[in-house]
Amino acid sequence: MILKTENLSHKYSSNWAIRDINIEIAEAGIIGLLGSNGAGKSTTMNIICGTLNQTEGNVFINDIDVRKHPMEAKKQIGFLPQTPPLYTDLTIDEYLVYCAELRLMDKTKIKAAVAEVKERCGIAHFSSRLINNLSGGYRQRVGIAQAILHKPKLVVMDEPTNGLDPNQMIEARKLIREIAEEHTVLFSSHVLSEVNLLCREVIMIEGGRIVFSDSMDAFNSYAQSNAVIIRMVNPPATADILKVNGVTEVNFLSDKQARVFFEGNEDEITARLVAASVAGGWGLKEINLEKGVLDEVFKQLSNTGG
Repeated sequence: MILKTENLSHKYSSNWAIRDINIEIAEAGIIGLLGSNGAGKSTTMNIICGTLNQTEGNVFINDIDVRKHPMEAKKQIGFLPQTPPLYTDLTIDEYLVYCAELRLMDKTKIKAAVAEVKERCGIAHFSSRLINNLSGGYRQRVGIAQAILHKPKLVVMDEPTNGLDPNQMIEARKLIREIAEEHTVLFSSHVLSEVNLLCREVIMIEGGRIVFSDSMDAFNSYAQSNAVIIRMVNPPATADILKVNGVTEVNFLSDKQARVFFEGNEDEITARLVAASVAGGWGLKEINLEKGVLDEVFKQLSNTGG
């Protein structure tokens, strides 16, 4: 079992942040940890990664008890927090070597491991550049590189596409899918579209408790959405957006923001809208599944008890 939690619970002061979280993951792939802001996702991930001691319950990584054997368990974990833990005054090479040493990697293997993750994450051509001089997308790639440097069994990513522009998000998703071919990825997000695009299974936490745990297909039976919200710097005319294949209706919510209704696969419509933005100079800054849909899913699942 790559990851197992038993009745995982934690409270801050007198308030329970999470209660009786039971998770079992036995194989590689991407598992979504979905929930609204404040639902308990970050608390759960911090405990799993050993950066926070739980109040009750147990965590096992590759059958190793995290509380009893933290050093051995952490060797099996790669962690990308919501804000990547970067030292911006170091170059990429300096930073990755430092991370390898922190993880007590065999010194004779560090050079090759650093070269491998740089190539895999598409940052080799910036090896000598200060992290401070990298774009947000490339900083995220460096954060992902440190998380997989030591070839962990479990890679935990907290909102890894948050703050990226649409093109950077597409690149980050591609990289995460490649990583999941060899590793188990626990992917946290409050954005339904991100989980839907990437994950084969989803665990949904609301109010500190698991309210759903099943396949993405089963989850989608609750979440039938046909609209995305887009934000643009130079919005085109409504007619230009309607020309995108699959778009059925467009409602502008403000001068820069529109609700776009569509038919078909959301991944495909996202790619088409990004391409149309590039071709037409819309300056697309953000694209997300309509937030109200996720709220409705939370309401349904919470009322039914999962």
